[in-house]
This record gives sequence, C-alpha cells and structure tokens, in this order.
Amino acid sequence: MKLAEYDISQTYKATILHSNRITNINTAEVRHIRLKIEDPTFYFIEGQSIAITVPGPHAFGNENHTRLYSIASPRNVDENHATDLSICVRRCFYIDEVSGERYPGVASNYLCDLKPGESLRIAGPFGRSFLPPRDATCNLLMIGVGTGIAPFRAFIKHVYDQQKTEWKGKVRLFYGARSGLDLLYLNDKNNDLANYYDQDTFKAFEALSPRPHLDEDADVEHTLVDNAKEVWELIQDPKTHVYVSGITRLESMLDKSMAEIIGSDEVWQTQKNALIADSRWNTLYYD
Repeated sequence: MKLAEYDISQTYKATILHSNRITNINTAEVRHIRLKIEDPTFYFIEGQSIAITVPGPHAFGNENHTRLYSIASPRNVDENHATDLSICVRRCFYIDEVSGERYPGVASNYLCDLKPGESLRIAGPFGRSFLPPRDATCNLLMIGVGTGIAPFRAFIKHVYDQQKTEWKGKVRLFYGARSGLDLLYLNDKNNDLANYYDQDTFKAFEALSPRPHLDEDADVEHTLVDNAKEVWELIQDPKTHVYVSGITRLESMLDKSMAEIIGSDEVWQTQKNALIADSRWNTLYYD
C-alpha cells in the first residue's frame, strides 16, 4: 500500500483520547493512540488505514508530511455518530547516510508527542484489499512483524467481539518481535490479545529475535516451519484467507520459509499465485 495511490485532499479533524505506551521503558517506544473523529461522514472497516498529516514547513520546502498507519481497532461509532479508532505507532529515528547524525522520524515523533485533548488532521480511510471475509466459516492465517500486528488486532476483536455469529473457522496468528518486551499487544505490560486465547478457534504463535542485542528481526520463519503441518493444511484449505503485514523484507522471509515447508520454491509460488488469483492472499507492507 503506497500513499501516492490515494487522494488525501479531504481531511478530518481527529482528537487524541488516549496515548499509552505499550512497551517497557527498556525497549523501543511503541504507543497505542486512540482517536475520535466527530464527522459523521467518516467510517472505516477492519483492515483499512488512515493517513496522518504533520503540519510544516518541513525539509525541502514541503508544506506537510503525511504517512499511512494501519487501524488497530474494530469499527466503533457512538450514538452521536462519532468514530473511535486506534493506531499503533513506533517512535522512529533514522541515521543520515552522509553525516551519520541521528534524526527523529517526522510522523512517528509528532504522534508520540501528542497529548490527550490535542487535535490533528487525518485522511482516509484507505485500502479495500486487506479485509476479513464475511463468511464466519473461513480460516484466517495472519503473519505479522512489529507494528504489523495492528490490523490483526482489529480483525481478532471484530470476529470475536462484534461478529453477530460465532466464528467457526480457524484463526491463527504468527507474530514476531525482537524481544518479549516488544510483543506489543502480547507482552506482559499490555497482554491485550490474551482475552482470546481460550477461544476454541484461536491460536497465537509468538516468535522472538535470536539476537535482539544485534537488532536482528524476529524469527517468524522458523516459527512457521516448526508448525509446518498446520500451516500447510491451512494453506491448502480453499476456505483459508492469508494476511501478511509488516516490514517489506517480510515478503522474502515468508517465501523462503514457505518453500522450506513445502519442499519446493516452484510449488510454493504456484500455490501462492493460486491464492492471489482467488483473492485469498492479502499483504500490507511498509518500509
């Protein structure tokens, strides 16, 4: 999903309701930020994203700076037709390749610094291909890294809390982080998804980095391989919808692990193309 693909000219005023840090003080800062949009024309469904506009001026003469964030909550409209939604934001920094200096990421630091009661401008929602199926007998195979868990949190809350019929399909979440403190909605500080662990249809598989002190990515691929039989059975089931969300390099990591599970890259690519053709392969990558 690329911002350039969307029209962000229409914006809405959003007010910060809550901004809570959901990672330990000893690890990277990630915040769960809850927003309220009082415009009755704004409406979203699970799996969509919003664009956050940071007022300028910015570097290179840009008036505004805009970035997409996945919505991390199910739809919720109150009696006054105001919409309540949440996003998951990691405070980011980058190193200038020329000077070697460390600079704060514009959008993430702007959002993390906002306080309850303050307002901002958003656009959207965007994205129509990353949505949960309406059929409650379908299986959901979700694979994510880092803040890629955001749309899955919305999915899980929707299918178990707001779905009018009991979800009968299998729901499997493979999620990775650098350490247990980085597991976001699965960590000791905020074990948000623990409420669903006793559901007959739900299982979560957590993967950590083998060397978090070297800033290595979570070992999601090995967690998938360790559960190869169940993963492959789900992939072959025509009622399974696959969702992948996270950093761009997750795509190649996933292709490698799935080829290992199946025993052939050619067979995996054939299976993956069949899922894509059947609109059951959905991805949401970010840099």
